[in-house]
Parts: sequence; structure tokens; C-alpha cells
Amino acid sequence: MSVTGLHCKEMADSAGLQFVSSYAFEAMQKVDVSRLAALSDPELRLLLPCLVRMALCAPADQSQSWAQDKKLILRLLSGVEAVNSIVALLSVDFHALEQDARKEQQLRHKAGGSNGESILVSQLQHGLTLEFEHSDPLRRLRLTLSELLAIMNKVVDSNGEFFLKSSELFESPVYLDEVADVLCILQAELPSLLPIVDVAEALLHVRNGDWFLCLLVANVPDSFNEVCRGLIKNGERQDEESVGGRRRTEALRQLCQMNPSQALNIRAMVVEECHLPGLGVALTLDYRPDTPDEAVSPLVSYVSGLLLGTNSKVRTWFSMFIRNGQQRKRESSSVLWQMRRQLLLELVAILPRSRSTHVPNNSGMEEEPGSGYSGLREEHVVKASALLRLYCALMGIAGLRPTDEEAEQLLQLMTSRPPATPAGVRFVSLSFCKLLAFPTLVSTPEQEQLMVMWLSWMIKEEEYFESAAGVSASFGEMLLLVAMYFHSNQLSSIIELVCSTLGMKIAIKPSSLSKMKTIFTQEIFTEQVVTAHAVRVAVTNNLSATITGFLPIHCIYQLLRSRAFTKHKVSIKDWIYRQLCETTTPIHTQLIPLIDAYINSILTPASKANPEATNQPITEQEILNVFRSAAGGEGSRGGRQRYSITTQLLILYYILSYEENLLASTKQLAMMQRKPKSYSAALMDQIPIKYLVTQAQGLQQELGGLHSALLRLLATNYPHLCLVEDWVCEEEVTGTLPLLRKMMLPSNTCRYTRNQLHQAFQKLPSSSPRLMRILEHLTLLSPGDLIPYAEALTASMALLLEPAVPRRILQTLNKLWMGLNTVMPRRLWVMTVNALQPSAKLLHQQKYTQNDLMVDPLIVLRCDQRVYRCPPLMDIVLHMLNGYLLASKAYLHCHLKETADFDRQTQTVSNLGVPGQPETPEVTREELKNALLSAQDSAAVQLLLEVCLPTSEEQQLGANTESLLSSIRGSVPGKSKQGSLGPRARGGVEDEEPEGGLLSDLREVQCLICCLLHQMFIADPNIAKLVHFQGYPQALLPLTVAGIPSIHICLDFIPELLAQPQLEKQIFAIQLLSYLCTQYALPKSLSVARLAISVMGTLLTVLTRAKRFSFFMPILPCLVSFCQAFPPLYDDVAGLLVQVGQVCASDVATKARDIDPLITRLQYLKEKPRGAVAPGGGSSKLTLPQRMAEELGGADPDVQLCYCVEATFMDIITSTLHGL
Repeated sequence: MSVTGLHCKEMADSAGLQFVSSYAFEAMQKVDVSRLAALSDPELRLLLPCLVRMALCAPADQSQSWAQDKKLILRLLSGVEAVNSIVALLSVDFHALEQDARKEQQLRHKAGGSNGESILVSQLQHGLTLEFEHSDPLRRLRLTLSELLAIMNKVVDSNGEFFLKSSELFESPVYLDEVADVLCILQAELPSLLPIVDVAEALLHVRNGDWFLCLLVANVPDSFNEVCRGLIKNGERQDEESVGGRRRTEALRQLCQMNPSQALNIRAMVVEECHLPGLGVALTLDYRPDTPDEAVSPLVSYVSGLLLGTNSKVRTWFSMFIRNGQQRKRESSSVLWQMRRQLLLELVAILPRSRSTHVPNNSGMEEEPGSGYSGLREEHVVKASALLRLYCALMGIAGLRPTDEEAEQLLQLMTSRPPATPAGVRFVSLSFCKLLAFPTLVSTPEQEQLMVMWLSWMIKEEEYFESAAGVSASFGEMLLLVAMYFHSNQLSSIIELVCSTLGMKIAIKPSSLSKMKTIFTQEIFTEQVVTAHAVRVAVTNNLSATITGFLPIHCIYQLLRSRAFTKHKVSIKDWIYRQLCETTTPIHTQLIPLIDAYINSILTPASKANPEATNQPITEQEILNVFRSAAGGEGSRGGRQRYSITTQLLILYYILSYEENLLASTKQLAMMQRKPKSYSAALMDQIPIKYLVTQAQGLQQELGGLHSALLRLLATNYPHLCLVEDWVCEEEVTGTLPLLRKMMLPSNTCRYTRNQLHQAFQKLPSSSPRLMRILEHLTLLSPGDLIPYAEALTASMALLLEPAVPRRILQTLNKLWMGLNTVMPRRLWVMTVNALQPSAKLLHQQKYTQNDLMVDPLIVLRCDQRVYRCPPLMDIVLHMLNGYLLASKAYLHCHLKETADFDRQTQTVSNLGVPGQPETPEVTREELKNALLSAQDSAAVQLLLEVCLPTSEEQQLGANTESLLSSIRGSVPGKSKQGSLGPRARGGVEDEEPEGGLLSDLREVQCLICCLLHQMFIADPNIAKLVHFQGYPQALLPLTVAGIPSIHICLDFIPELLAQPQLEKQIFAIQLLSYLCTQYALPKSLSVARLAISVMGTLLTVLTRAKRFSFFMPILPCLVSFCQAFPPLYDDVAGLLVQVGQVCASDVATKARDIDPLITRLQYLKEKPRGAVAPGGGSSKLTLPQRMAEELGGADPDVQLCYCVEATFMDIITSTLHGL
């Protein structure tokens, strides 16, 4: 059976030979005796070696059916004369033959491969053909085996270089059948000596090799895949480049024609190995599927898969095949030219029949879309799109240079008019991008005219296509986008657009687009036409990331960036607003860049020459319309929300970003004497910012980068909505436990109204149980569901300050308030501040606004005094105070930014020629703002510290601020474990805790305040420095040092505080240091304590007598703490005490006769401190100084100071001994 198609010159001799048919091969594979019986004698002759062996050899299959089949085979063979010669071949001793063959191989190996003496064949008297004719079966086997082994050895020694062995035995047409019989018998009987893959490789190097190979495989059908894989593995990367490659390809192609069912598997092996690309194409050309795919041909699918697949190695390999094939002259036998011819035939087959180069303007397309002389048939559209992409890949990736015929037919296809279907839209988009990618396809004026008319048709039909095809992304947006890119000379963006639409990376030179640019910008789309057309384009309904392709939003975005709207005075505000209102999740990636570009076009003029050329911002009323459903309860009740959460979040992003950009641009705007309008505070108060951000947190995957962008804007402009404790509280509100509690809530539970809640509050304390039930039920609701109850909860807060209100109610209210704080913090804070005003103020009905509280955050602390002793409500007040302090900072920063640049600009205009003038006001304003903020923060801290002081009533009850410090210091070792204090109890602390102890309301409020101060000091250490430079009551030092962990930072500035000229500041510094040394016994504390002792020694020498008394009396007890914390300081402290005693004694030497003995005692205490203490642990000399101080105290301060020094000595000694 002859093969059509590719035939190399070297294989011309095999063209007339009878090949094994696919029918015969399938019969051999399945051993279908009935099929074999139907074969003609010439076909049967080719299969005799296998059939004879099958009939003579003992079978493994002993079944009755095979016995019957075997009889049929014998009957089939009985009439064939050639069977006798094959039987004779099978009768020789193959074992001896194999031994001789191996000996000959060894001999040839030793001789270096030269054809010397042969063991298999003795000296030949005639040529191989004559010898073969006159030989007996054994000698025939020996002759053929010797020749085959010689070829196989030469293949091994050739190192991959192809050669064609001239062999008389394999070339004589008279004996081909007999030689084939011998070859098949040899391979079947000596498989270890002659592996079939090696034999197949050797046969490629002789004439008629493909015919021998097919016969060999047909007689061993199970070896088909093995032989093919071996031939492919040993094949060339580019088969058409060499004779060997072409012979290999032809042989494999013949094998696949013999077994067409395996052709696609062999093609897959070719791609896997990246060898023989021509074979892959040839097999595809030969392939005839049983059920042909009408849409895309096998050739288009195969080549597209190679060039557009993800495997770059395969893509490079096949591209090289195309490039190399083009370099040779055109040959009809070349696989590449066969492929190109086939593709061209497929392309011509789907072209409209009466297509001409000159296409008159046909308006009938609107009535009958898809009909007409230039219409592409609907069933051909998908195939046409696939062909276009394939030609793009061939030209752009593989470097195919189209012939004139190919270019002409391609242009005819590209400018044809498809029907209005989604596939038609896709085809037009691909055609358009191919025109941009390969503008060289348009070479003549007629072709250029054809292209212009086709583009005009695109513009005209775009709207109809979009509506008829039912797609959101049509080719009209792409046309607009390309026109805009051409106008702004963004050629790289056009190249990106083309590559993304075609779905492949193509190297396009920007210079090649110059002709298209001229056509677009001057003939089809002037910039004014572009902008006017863009505004009329309908917005995309329910725009989301699921809608792919090029949409109106891409065009508007590009026009905004190029400032085309402002340049041509076209209003785009309404279009953008409508599009933002038509959005849903997942959010489209172009929306945020669109908003950013829009904001920039509002604030920045298109040119300095025309500062008024800006877009209009979205109006406040339009913004309120979006949030109207979300203003009270975020629209979850009362029917379906009109605007999606996506729209609300995008509008929120727009407002926040607009305000931030407005502040950032004030300097440039001031230079141009422009002041765009800022959105009012009243509008911002009506937008539920925190609720929307909380909603966005749960939709992060669908919102892309919108949530993080909103958080950034909040942190900058609304820091009070980004408190860390709020985020932690949200986890408690939205975590697993609250969810489980809500799931356990029965669906039929009674729901309480706001009126019922209000009445329960009014009837306190008698209604406490009912109020508790209502509040407990409310805790099961989500924060969003709590919003309607917010006013009732906050309005009645003051009633909870009355006595006899259960603590549980207060704690539950605190919990509900914190939940509401996660969704509506700003409104909640204003309502709470107004509700907690003192009763006297309520009579005047003074209501604070959000703006009042941001201007003066300390209003929060002007609440009912009872709040200061109600820990759950105090917690709320402190939370609001912290928030408003942060809000005030942001407010003042914005206010300064808004006005400073305009004020400075005015001053610059009025002070022209005066150097240095413009900078002064700005610097002064910044300093004033910082001073105001520092004063505000320090005032808040001082007020809170004042709250920590016990009232007169609490002092009478025994409350004491030092108990916290003493409880942390613990009992002195050696004492009982009853919490008794050390011998030097400050401020008269009793051994037992006062009534209420650590569980008192005062103690709880102190802890809450210390926690807030700790956060404030960490956030801004300068606040801590300022407060301690101002000073506060000494009685609070034990509380602040023990209750504020970050107070250790005071060690950094205590040396600076000691250097202040005011004695009271120096005293405060030393007292603070004494507590810090006890709390933080660190090396740094030791060095600062040494400095303090040195300063005290220096001041002793310079202070007057009156100042000396007022300075040393309060600080001498601090020396005890120094020695307790750092025993190495004992010598320095003792020396200082003796020095103080000597100075004082010298002033009163004439008045008190026992002063000299006092100095002597001090020297003794310094040198022998243990001797001053009696064996029983008491002091033998303590009573005398106390008595003398009482007698002389009123008379002389120096005397009091002397005895205070001695008492300090005794305290140090006693505490040291207790420590031991």
C-alpha cells in the first residue's frame, strides 16, 4: 500500500513496495484469523514469518478455541509456496548460530571494527546477492546476520552521525521478500543478540529500510510502541535539517500509517522528547478523526497547543522548526510547507464566498446581522478565532513570515463581519489586536481603505453587538482604550493590551504602530470624539471582578489619567457616581485606581494656564443617598438595601481619600489661589465609618486591597477609630464564644422593645431584676442588632449612679457599650458624654457635639463626680477620653494643614521683598499646635491623677494610696506573713488594709487610670516627662510607680529634673527616684541614685539655713530607700548624713549643749552600725532623739534636722539588719 505525501529522494526505491496495511496489522495484533483469511496473497506474504512460527511453535494457550484457530492458520498457509522456505529457516540450530555471532562480535571488537575474517561467513566467492541465492537456509541466515551486525556496529561507532550503508543484500528487489523473512526469523529467534530497537535503528541506514522496518514490526506487533519510542529518543531535535532526520520521520510516519490508532500517542512522545517536530506535524496532517470537530481542525489545535502552551521548552523547540524551515527554499515535500498550505486551505474555506478587497458601506447589517456578502457564518466564527490566534502565534512567537497570498487571505478574514454573538465579539477583538500587532499585513492603499472601513463598521456596530450578544465587555471599550492610548502616546500600554487580549507575549516594536496611530488619531477617533463618546457609554451593571475583558471603566480611567475630560470640558462626575453605585463583590480591580484618578482630576488642574479645568466632586447629597439606608442600623432591617456594601465602601474610600489628598495638595492649591470644597463635618458624622470597616473586615477576600486601603486612611485621619483595645474588643464580640451563645439562643425568645428598656431604667432600683434580664438578653445580640437600643442605653446611664444599683447591671451595661463601640463609636461617644453630664448642667440642656469634643477632649472629664467612683462607667469615660485625645490631634493637624498654606500664601503676597517673613507664621503655628496638644495631654493626666486621690470621706474610712505599693513590695523577710509593712511605713499606713481593701471602688478606678496612663506614656514618652516636670502630689508616687509599668522611663530625665533651679522640683525628683529604686533596682537606677546623693551634698553647701531645712526634711527618708535598694550606697549616704549633721550642728552649737555628743553618736553609727542596735532588736538610743526633737522642735529647725538625720540613720540600720 503506497504512501502519499512526503518521500525523500533516498527512499524513492521503497515507493513501489507493498507495505503492510492498517487492516492487516490490526488483524495481526488481535490474531483475528477470519480477518487474516480475508487478506490477499501479496498482503499475506508479508506476514508469513510470524504466521509460520505461530503454527509450528508450541503455544502457551492450550484452549480449544486457539486449537481451532491454529487449524485455520495451517489451512491458510497450506497453499502458500513460500512457507516451505520459512519452515526450512526455522529448522536450523539457532543456539550454535548465536554462539558464532557472538564470537564474531568479539573478534570485530578486538580488530577495532574492521571487516576482517568472519566466523559467520567464510570467504565469499561471489557478491552477496548471488551467495544468498545459491545458499542453503543456514547460510542465508549467516549472511543476513553478518550484514546486519556489521551495520549495527557501525551505528554504534558513528557517534550519532548519519550514514547510508550501501548493502547489496537489502537493495536487490528480487530477494527483498526472502531477506525480510530471514530478518524477521533472526530477530524472533535471537532477541537477546538482536534487540528489536537496535535492529530498527540499523534499518534506517539501508535503502528500503522503512519497508523492512514495517515488516519487522508487523510480524512482532507488540513491539510497536517500543520501537517508536526508541526511534524518537534517538532522533534529531530538528528532523528536516538532515537526511537522517527525514528518513527517521518517514519511517515513523509509515509505522503510524500501519497502526493509525497509535498515531496520537506517537505524536505525544515527539512533544515529550522535543525531537522530530516535522513528524508531529506530519502525523497531524495524516490524522483523520472518526468524528471530525467542526469548530477547530486537529492541525490548528496541535500547533496552537505547542506555541501557546505553558511549556517554554516545547515552544522554543517548535519555533526553531518554523524558523529553520523558512530559511530553505520552498519545497513541496517539506512538512512545514504542507502545514502552511493546509492552514491556508482551512482559512480560505471559511472566508465569505463573495469577499472582495473593496467593501462598500453596507447599512443592512443592522437589519440582518451576520448576513450579507461580507458576513462570516456563525458556525465558522470559533474556527476563525482559533485560526487568527494560531497565525498570531506563528508570526509573533515562531517568526513566520507570511507570503503575499497568506497575508491577503488573513486580512480578508480579519476584516470580515461576524454575527452578533459572544463568539463574534471575541473574533472582532482578536482581529483588531492582530491588526495592531502586525500592521505590515496592510501594505497597499486598497488594503488600508478596507481596514479603515472595517474600523468604522466596528464603531457603528459596537452598541448593537453588546446588546444582541448579551455581553458586558464588547470591542467598543477596547477601541476607545486604544484611541486614548494613541492620543497620550502610551504605545507600551497598547502593546500590553494587545498581548493580554491575544493571550500571548509578542515582541511588538512601538515604531511599527505609527501608521495605526495616524489612522486612529486623525481619521477615526479624535480626542474630542473619544471623550464625548465615553460619557455616553452605559455603565456596567453589577460590575465585579467576575466580568472580564475590556469595559467602559478601563476607558474612563485612561481618559481621566490623560485629563481629556477636563481639557474638553466634559463632565464625568455623574458617570463615575453611577458606576460606583452599580458594583458588587468581588470588587473589580480597576475601581480603586479609577477613584484615585478621579480625585486627582478634581484637585489638580489639567494645566497651569487653565487652573479651573478640573472635574466636579460628588455632591454631599449624592453621598448621603448612598448611606441613607446605612445611617441608623446599616440597612439590615426594613427591606432590601438599595446600595450594596461594595458601593458604600467605595464611596467611603472616595471621601477619605479625597480629604487626605486635599490636605496633601494645599500648598500647590494655595499657589494657584484655588481652594476646593472640603466635605462638611456634618456629612462625616452621618457616615457609619466603623461599621462599614468592620463589614469590610469579613469580606477581605472579595474586596481585594480596599480593606487595607481603608485601614490606612482611618489610621491617618481617624486614629480614634483604630484603637488597639477596640480591635481586641472586637475579637471578643465576634469570636467563637459569642457565636456559640447566639446559636444557643432560642428563636422564639421574647424581644424587648426600646420602650421596655427605658421604663426598666426609670424604675430603678426596684426594677433591677427585670433590667438585668433585658440587658442579659441584649448581650446575645450582635453589635449591629444593638444599634436601635443605643440611645435608650446611653440616655439612662446617669440613673445607674444612684446607690443600691447592682454591680452586675453596671458591668453588663459596660459590656453592651463596648459592643456598640465596635459599630458606631462616634455617635455613641457623643451620646454618652451628654448623658453623663452633672445634673446641674442637665437642667440647662447643654448638648455637646462631635466637633466640641474634638476641640476640647477634656469635656469628657467634666462628668458627674460619682462616675469617678463607678469603675464600669469610669472605664467607658477613659475609653472615650483616649479616643478624643487622638481625634483632637488629627483634627488640629488637619485644621493647621487646611489653613496654614493659604495664610502663608496671603502673607507671601503682602510681604513681597521681605526676606524670611513667609516662614515665620508656619513655624509659629506648628509650635503652638504642639504646645496646645502637650498642654491638653498633660492636663488630662493631671486630672486623672487627681481622681486617684482619696476624698475626705474616703480618708476618714481609711483609704490609702500607698497600699498598692506596699502590697507589691511585700512584707520584710523575717516578719510574719500577715502583710505587715516594714519599719518605715510612709504616711501612717496601718498594718491592716482599710475597709474594702484591694476590692474598693477607688482601688479599681486607680488601676483603670494607671492602665490608661501606661498606654499614654508608651505612645508619647514626652507626656511622662512633661507631667513629672510639672509635678503632682507626693502621696500619689507610691501609686504611680507601682501601677504604671512604663514609669521607669523617668530614670532618663530625672538628672535633668535634678538640675532645675526650683527646690520643689528637686525634692519631687528625689522622692520619685526613691520609689523607682525600690521598684526597679537596676544599674541605671543605681547610677541616678549616686547622682542624687551627689546633688544633695552639693546643695548642702550652697543652701541658706531656711532652704536647707525645707529641702532636707522631706528627702532624708528617701535615703533609706536608696540603701534598701542598693546596699553599696551605704557609705555615701552615711557620709552625707554626717555632713548634714555637722553643718546643722555648727549653726546651733551655742544653743544646744548636747549637739557635740550628737555628732559623736553619728560618727559612731557610721563606723559601727551594728553596735547601735540592742541585742533584742530594739534601739537603745532612739528615745532620746525623739524626746529632744519634741522639746526643741518648735525652737530651731536645725535641731529638728539633726535629730531627723539620726532617725534616718537608725531606719537604715534597722532595715539593713532585717534584710540580713
